Amino acid sequence: MPEISRRSLVLGAFAAAGTVAAGAAPASAVSRPSAGGVPLVRKRLTLPSGIATGDVTSGSAVLWSRASGPGRLIATLRTTDDDGRVLRGKGAFERVLRSGWATEESDFTAKIDARKLPSGSRFQLSLRFEDEHGVPGEVVHGSFTTPDGPGALGRGQGRGPQHQRGQSFVWTGDTAGQGWGINEEIGGMLGYRAMHETRPDFFIHCGDTIYADGPISAEVVEPDGRIWKNLVTEEVSKVAETLNEYRGRHRYNMMDSSLRAMYAEVPVIAQWDDHETHNNWWHGEVIDDPRYTVRDIDTLAARGRQAWQEYMPITDSRATRKGTTGFEPARIYRKIERGPQLDVFALDMRTYKGENTAGLEQKATSILGEEQLQWLIHEVKKSKATWKVISADLPLGIIVPDGKAQESIANNNDGAPLGRELELARLLKAFKDNRIKNVVWVTADVHYCAAHRYAPERAAFKDFDPFWEFVAGPINAGSFGPNEMDMTFGPEVVFSQAGYTNQSPRTGEAQFFGHVELDGDDAFTVSLRNARGTVLWSKTLHPER
Repeated sequence: MPEISRRSLVLGAFAAAGTVAAGAAPASAVSRPSAGGVPLVRKRLTLPSGIATGDVTSGSAVLWSRASGPGRLIATLRTTDDDGRVLRGKGAFERVLRSGWATEESDFTAKIDARKLPSGSRFQLSLRFEDEHGVPGEVVHGSFTTPDGPGALGRGQGRGPQHQRGQSFVWTGDTAGQGWGINEEIGGMLGYRAMHETRPDFFIHCGDTIYADGPISAEVVEPDGRIWKNLVTEEVSKVAETLNEYRGRHRYNMMDSSLRAMYAEVPVIAQWDDHETHNNWWHGEVIDDPRYTVRDIDTLAARGRQAWQEYMPITDSRATRKGTTGFEPARIYRKIERGPQLDVFALDMRTYKGENTAGLEQKATSILGEEQLQWLIHEVKKSKATWKVISADLPLGIIVPDGKAQESIANNNDGAPLGRELELARLLKAFKDNRIKNVVWVTADVHYCAAHRYAPERAAFKDFDPFWEFVAGPINAGSFGPNEMDMTFGPEVVFSQAGYTNQSPRTGEAQFFGHVELDGDDAFTVSLRNARGTVLWSKTLHPER
């Protein structure tokens, strides 16, 4: 391997060939012609991993799929009414978009960055690949809705911008962890079906989208003696080390029918955390894990990030400029504008995370990094949306030990901020100094659900305004918790529920997700639910003006 910085590896020093920019058909894709120049065999391309949309704003969306071989992704977008009927005349919109060539260099995945879409509109989406001869393949249909744009009228007649259409979303984390994979005997990943049945406008996956470090075996004996039967593939039978093994983890999850059905109709905002690479990893670590032949975490992280970026429908303007492929290293932290009601700030608390220590350093240690910290302060400050939802891949006040060190921001010391807590203290103080209202945090990671109210009167650090943090997960993994809380920022555990340690997803009772409903008057109703669809706890927040 040529000399290259560890940071460059973690940031994804790769350039996988084409999806957004147009390109010529690869030579390897050409079929053997007959004497007359016409291919003897034309095997139509299929979409073996389904389709997905992501990062949907009032005027844009990322469209994603994967082909069974080399080809170009073709997307057809049409506006529809609420019942799914294609609009004709007023409000009609139709567009056909094409990606560049999807090849084995990107595991045949493709993205289209759809821009200048009408706001407040529902879209019928058709995706297919065509081969180098223009032969169309399998078509898969989906849908998504763009939120109202700033100042736009709602759908109801005569409704002004102060009465928007409303929207809803779900969030969770932790898919296919602790050996609990796709059990087709119980219907697969039931949590995704439960989320889908709420008919949300979008979904935030707060991280651990895969468990690259957790092998999945054909059978697992549950504590009560029942046998959990997993669907298995070669790539999930061991820890992921090669690029193909990381990709195989994503391909595996997309084999689940409930997940695929949801992703076809519900746009995702994806984040990454540790299990996309290795448990509790940090930049520069050399892992001591006998299951691995590759011990340099930054090498593994670069491979894991490439696979993650290929399979998640995320975008960044720097990766989709004219002449680029769409797979250039993209910044993972980003803002997703959801109209005048809501801005979502998806964080990256892994790429810039420093070494796991006891967390008692007198000077700030990195969790967001200075650039991301300043970006977040600036973007939240200038946001004109009523609600600012910060989606974090790690909780703020929950103690998560890593041996004798701490994986968490919290350091298990209730006193003044130290270590990573100093970065969080700067952020919360900046929100207060700039009089930023209506900030809500959502997260997953700890495999149970909870509602936390942070307030300065209970805290060692007092220079911040009160706020809520809501925790929900796992969606298809083992259950754990609840964990102890660090009181530096004064959290009150208003509600929590957990299963027993490493409880399987079989019943859905210990699998959790959060749901938020924003009505036309900007009331923010949050509920914590299990994978049976049962509402466990709920609260309505009203915006401060």
